[in-house]
Amino acid sequence: MKKSIRTRFTLGMIFLFLIILVLSVFSDYLLNKLSNKTSAILKENYVSIVYAREMSEGIMNINQELTSCFLTKRNSDSLKINSDLQYINTSLQLEIKNITEPGEEKLVSGIETGFTEYRDSVLKFILSPLSAYRILYLENKSGNLNQQLLLLSQMNGKALEMKTDDAKDSSKSALTQMTILATLCFLMGMSFTFSFASYFNQRFFQLYNGIKEIVSSNYNQKLFFEGKDEFYEISVLFNEMAERLKENKQKMSVTLQEDMVKGISSNDVEELQKMLFRLKVMEEQAAALISRFKQK
Repeated sequence: MKKSIRTRFTLGMIFLFLIILVLSVFSDYLLNKLSNKTSAILKENYVSIVYAREMSEGIMNINQELTSCFLTKRNSDSLKINSDLQYINTSLQLEIKNITEPGEEKLVSGIETGFTEYRDSVLKFILSPLSAYRILYLENKSGNLNQQLLLLSQMNGKALEMKTDDAKDSSKSALTQMTILATLCFLMGMSFTFSFASYFNQRFFQLYNGIKEIVSSNYNQKLFFEGKDEFYEISVLFNEMAERLKENKQKMSVTLQEDMVKGISSNDVEELQKMLFRLKVMEEQAAALISRFKQK
């Protein structure tokens, strides 16, 4: 199958583009994989720790408010307490939707039950005078609830640490894979570029030397290019031109020798001019052929 120089060049550019494409796709895949792992850590475990902290803060605020009211003999701020209860409930509902670790569902269920009992007791106590017994009762309820929230935070903290280590290992593995792939692609690209350049440099060098020999009147110079591309066609035309120049030179030598004996007539001079004109035309054709090849 005949492959033109333009076709070879196009295929070469496509090959280099494919190498770049493979690197881009593979690196994008690894980056997305690491990004998904990092996002999962933040979504699954870190937010659970935040929810546990928010619930503990809400319980602490309520206990402080009730204790302060008992000590100062004033009525509790029901609006503030209801706001804190709603804040705790919101965090609890978000945590229920974010259960990811083994045993976390059972633990959250216990927290939900404990919070319901704690909330009912708080709402009941703010409607009646506070006493030391009631304050201690709420402290006991909140202590158990805070203990469960601490376990929830520790569970997700350990999971967060394990997943972070796994993400680090994945990043190291991805870096190693990218290094190997990049090295292979680099070697393939360099090998292709070297062979591609050598192909053209060798032929240009032969063509350049052939033209120099023709200019030096060495009409025995021949070009031999393998393949069926434009270089092969140029070599055929070049060899035909060299052969014709050689024949014309021989004819001119014979004609000049005869003219030295017989004298040169006007017809001979005219014939010689025609021959020189044909030589000039052949040189122009060779120059045009080389120019057309360079444009390609």
